Formats: sequence, C-alpha cells, structure tokens
Amino acid sequence: MTDADERRVSKALQGLEFPADKERLLRYAEDRQADSRTLRALRMLPEGTYQDSAEVESAVPQRPEQESSSG
Repeated sequence: MTDADERRVSKALQGLEFPADKERLLRYAEDRQADSRTLRALRMLPEGTYQDSAEVESAVPQRPEQESSSG
C-alpha cells in the first residue's frame, strides 16, 4: 500500500468509531463514497475486528489491485 493509498483509507474511515469489523468498515467507506481503489483495498482485508484506522492500514495488502487479477 502506498502513502497515497494509506491517506485514502484514512480519509474513508475518518469519523468511524472503533473497534469495527470488516463489514462495518466497508459499509462506512461506501456510505462516504470512497473511490473504487479504496473499496477494493478494504475488501481485501482479512476478516476480523480492527481497533483503529492504523490497524486497518497495516492490514490492507500492499497491492490490492493485483490480488484480484487472474493470470
């Protein structure tokens, strides 16, 4: 995940009360109309409950757009 991606995720989750599970993170980001790249990155998160946005950022795959492509 690049610095720009981290900023996108942080912005998409700004104001969210933690802890939050993956489903809640996605719903919140969708409600805030996060861009498709941010939503794709959040969808790649492992299932679980996150204690803060820093934990979410560290759990997002480095290259989520490559994770979903087929070879």
